[in-house]
Amino acid sequence: MEGRPLTERNVCQTATGRTQSRETVLTGLASIRKCARGNKALQFTALLHHITVKQLRESYLALKPKAAPGVDNVTWQQYGNELMSNLEHLHEKVHTGKYRALPVKRCYIPKADGTQRPLGIISLEDKIIQHAIITVLNAIYETDFLGFSYGFRPGRSAHNALDAVAVGIQRKKINWVLDADIQGFYENIDHEHLLKFLRHRIADKRILRLITYWLKAGIWEEGNWQMTTKGCPQGSVIGPLISNIYLHYVLDLWAQSYRTKKAKGDMLIVRYADDLIFGFQFKSEANEFMQHLKRRFTKFGLQLHEQKTKLIRFGRFARQQRGERGEGKPETFEFLGFTHICAQTHINQKFVVKRQTSKKRMRATLQAIKVELMKRRHAPVVQTGKWLRSVIHGYSNYHAVPGNMKILSNFKREICYNWLKSLRRRSQRSRITWDKFIKLVKLYIPALKRVHEYPHERFIVKYS
Repeated sequence: MEGRPLTERNVCQTATGRTQSRETVLTGLASIRKCARGNKALQFTALLHHITVKQLRESYLALKPKAAPGVDNVTWQQYGNELMSNLEHLHEKVHTGKYRALPVKRCYIPKADGTQRPLGIISLEDKIIQHAIITVLNAIYETDFLGFSYGFRPGRSAHNALDAVAVGIQRKKINWVLDADIQGFYENIDHEHLLKFLRHRIADKRILRLITYWLKAGIWEEGNWQMTTKGCPQGSVIGPLISNIYLHYVLDLWAQSYRTKKAKGDMLIVRYADDLIFGFQFKSEANEFMQHLKRRFTKFGLQLHEQKTKLIRFGRFARQQRGERGEGKPETFEFLGFTHICAQTHINQKFVVKRQTSKKRMRATLQAIKVELMKRRHAPVVQTGKWLRSVIHGYSNYHAVPGNMKILSNFKREICYNWLKSLRRRSQRSRITWDKFIKLVKLYIPALKRVHEYPHERFIVKYS
């Protein structure tokens, strides 16, 4: 059967095929990726035709079924009752220009420092379209993003960024670390600059129009609609990609140019979304870079958080140099939930970067568990035990890194103590004995073990 011709001014088709492993592959997206990798200046003029009903269905299935509904009050299960009919109608609206984004429902979650973080809950159809658009745009931008960018990218995780920090400090001549924090990054993304950055690669006006709809949809809070002139709501599906694109042009390309053309000593760059770590060999270059960084951010509507941004002496010579000056132990910095410490191995006294769970975050987590246990004190013991097992499994899957097992043991002990306390509050007449409680602990509380490999081992395997 004859195949259809290529779309005018487009670089690929949307045909799909199967690999030998029986996995469906979007060959059109593979062609996009190939063209984007071969020509860094290529603009893609026709992308919307890749948003098919099949792609929308895959995006729907990729969403979290238990996520809170947006302003439309439509849940994942309700939408799935007539899934194909709803997706065909959504596909028609997108391709005929009838689609309009709904406002973002605003909610707040507490942060570890006591403040509240604003989150945006978008409607279900907006989530589906955003996920489908991300699938297409990732084929382009994954070829553009630099190696030291780790946040919310396919095949990369927070532990890859943590490995890069540890290995970089241990292998390079790093003596100073700049722990930088962007103040209110998601709330201060400039829409005009963002659309200008997108046009470097995207020339399909329909895609740009959809992104503009999402940026200008507004905020729905306590029954009132607020217009949005800047920012991107945290919690939206497309938010992570938007943030990576914005910082790719504002920070990554500029910092890479600074490292290759201006820096005379070794320099380390690791970015996970808006969390930034820079390492320097010389303090003078660190101070110079920080001043340039402030001016660069100001140009694009961003600024560093003065209280959370700090330059510290950190590295293999930090302990010796601070000791000679009578300054005490080397300072530490926090990155992605871990406190990074200058340490030495017990055998040959070799310098290593030790990582321990941030005390502030662990205290906040323990407090939340304690409150929840008190709410569950009259619930069946089996139900509470299974819940605690899942909590400890999830916590240890992230925090069980080499050198952090003692902290995790303290975390587990605190949880067991709070569980025993809540069980003894169930009744004033009968109190649970220690022997009976130990049996519950052995039955429901999992044993702790190291989940993650040493940073240099995993880093070499992944990036050698």
